[in-house]
Amino acid sequence: MKDIAHEALDIAMGSGASFCEVRVLRRRYQGINVKNESVESLIDHTEEGIGIRVIVNGAWGFAGTSDLQRDKILESAKRAIQVAKASSLAKKEDVILSPAPKIIATWSNNVKINPFDVSLDKKVSLLIESAKIMGKIRDVKIAEGSMDFWETEKLFVNSEGTEILQHIIESGGGISAYAIGEGELQRRSYPNSFGGQYETRGYELIEEMDLLNNAQRVAEEASALLDAPQCPSITTTLILDGSQVALQVHESIGHPIELDRILGMEASYAGTSFISIGDRGKLKYGSKIMNVSADATLPGGLGSFGYDDEGVPAQRIEVIREGVLQNFLTNRETAYILGETSNGTCRADGWGNIPLIRMTNINLESGEGTLEDLIRDTEDGIFMSTNKSWSIDDRRLNFQFGLEIAWEIKNGKLMGILKNPNYTGITPEFWSSLDAVCGPGEWKIWGVPNCGKGQPGQIAHVGHGTAPARFRNVRVGVR
Repeated sequence: MKDIAHEALDIAMGSGASFCEVRVLRRRYQGINVKNESVESLIDHTEEGIGIRVIVNGAWGFAGTSDLQRDKILESAKRAIQVAKASSLAKKEDVILSPAPKIIATWSNNVKINPFDVSLDKKVSLLIESAKIMGKIRDVKIAEGSMDFWETEKLFVNSEGTEILQHIIESGGGISAYAIGEGELQRRSYPNSFGGQYETRGYELIEEMDLLNNAQRVAEEASALLDAPQCPSITTTLILDGSQVALQVHESIGHPIELDRILGMEASYAGTSFISIGDRGKLKYGSKIMNVSADATLPGGLGSFGYDDEGVPAQRIEVIREGVLQNFLTNRETAYILGETSNGTCRADGWGNIPLIRMTNINLESGEGTLEDLIRDTEDGIFMSTNKSWSIDDRRLNFQFGLEIAWEIKNGKLMGILKNPNYTGITPEFWSSLDAVCGPGEWKIWGVPNCGKGQPGQIAHVGHGTAPARFRNVRVGVR
């Protein structure tokens, strides 16, 4: 494949391209879904293909194929040239890339247990046993479990002499219990909602989750929610668990700082951003204790890798320092506009899509103390856990999140549970109300395997390192 990739590169450059990059990808995916002690779906497939991107006459062109025969690949290279020539007729300005070093490298993430070496029977049995435990609890009518595994081999070469081979394994899974009664449904999930937790690790992650020993608690909480009082509609102090802080970071920080959004390149589909280029170093995004980084080098993070899909090394950048915006997420094209080099956040979904600016691991840096300390330090308020729904406008300003469960806080202690909790806010106002973040012992990188962007739509795997955090004067229980 290396020879064929270079041949495609030569064809493109010999046909008028001023720049060319080639990605050859092979990916195996295995997905298991169990519902009420039965296997509901089982997917195990491998895809492979090649994507070729060129610049001709100052415009991009892209083509790809899953047929890895030599003639089909060379045909795709010529088609990419044709697309670029057609695009150049409608361009507003030339595409110019910021400089990037020539790199010859290989990279792989650390894995203790390759999930594809673990028997299917073992995986299915674990999920079925977890569902069986949950199904024994009163009012639990639906008990679900899932696992997902990816193994990706990716070769990248470009006309500047870069040649990178990466091997990445990702794993994830979780369980959920649905309690039904009196025309009402309540859900509890572990270790997170919407499939659970995901990391660039092996099957050891599944073992560490300890699904069996959490199944009964999850189901009992789902059942208890049916009889719990509604979350009151008030303005109060709000503590969010780490997984919800992760989604808050994702929606109200990660997406707005993507420079292609800020420049209007995503306006037709995924929206823009309330941020402008001139806001860097000036915009008060949040309180003084708000420090945010983008770090693709963190071991285990779902947004971690060795090199992005433009061959730029993974790196850590400061996004927000003491509440003030410092940097955007860039690729080589948008970094040139700033007079800078790319910070390595350009990735594509598979071989058949062009790379876009995507989040890596966008992290709210930790503070001090434990969750117990934070609750003890809170006279009155509400503690919410585990996302259930979200809504945010296309500029990433006005938002509302619904969660699975909440607890009232009185005199520094957790009291009874509350059902159907939600909260709302406006991004800079909400982050300005941040007054505490728990310490490193509570900090964890939560994986988001379903981040959507682009047109045609692409899915990216990203991560968010967060800890439980406290916000003052937040509207909750909005109806």
